[in-house]
Amino acid sequence: VYLGPQWGPAFPGADRSSVGPFIDVSRARDGEFFAFEAPDEGFGFNLIEKNGSAIGVTANLQGKRKRSDTDGFLPSVGTSVELGVAAQTWLIPSVRLRGEVRKAVSGHKAFVANISADYVAQHGDDWLISVGPRITLADGKYHRRYYDVRASEAVPLSGLTPYRAKAGLHSVGAAASALYQLTDQWGLAAYAKYERLVGDAASSPVTREYGSRNQPSAGLAVSYTFSSK
Repeated sequence: VYLGPQWGPAFPGADRSSVGPFIDVSRARDGEFFAFEAPDEGFGFNLIEKNGSAIGVTANLQGKRKRSDTDGFLPSVGTSVELGVAAQTWLIPSVRLRGEVRKAVSGHKAFVANISADYVAQHGDDWLISVGPRITLADGKYHRRYYDVRASEAVPLSGLTPYRAKAGLHSVGAAASALYQLTDQWGLAAYAKYERLVGDAASSPVTREYGSRNQPSAGLAVSYTFSSK
């Protein structure tokens, strides 16, 4: 079990960070190593596993954007609970490719997809490091909720001009993580991630006036391993 704080964008495109819990739970049988999980992947579990590949379900929570975050000029977007499916495969023993597609049942109520690749080096459960690129895509509804500006919202005081965002790439970036076991029970986990908004998200006047193209995040946690022995 991993527990600690993590920092990240308060909402997509935000120029301020929010602090939340960094929680993860992993399970392994005696004599087996814990399976690798990237710290920025959705929470979920596998339904089908075969020959190093897996398909499962995944979930993610996205923070809300308040009207005050845009000085009251743009509508709020509620907290988004995203549910979907995930698939992953090990291309070679040290490189994992993973994709997630999720649909929000609240908040933005749109589709978003994440594609990641990780190079993983480890020594059993004693230590592990990973690093790899990230790509996020989103449908038109997602981009419109966060980056559109309607004509009625483009008042002179806002600094906004009318803008219509389309589906496509949302961001590109990279993530790195490290795990280190201090004793048989206690350990440390940390990660750092950087994303850069691209496409319509980057070009939006909302990003220019009230957000940032740079989207960094990081987390630090203490782990405790329960043994059945």
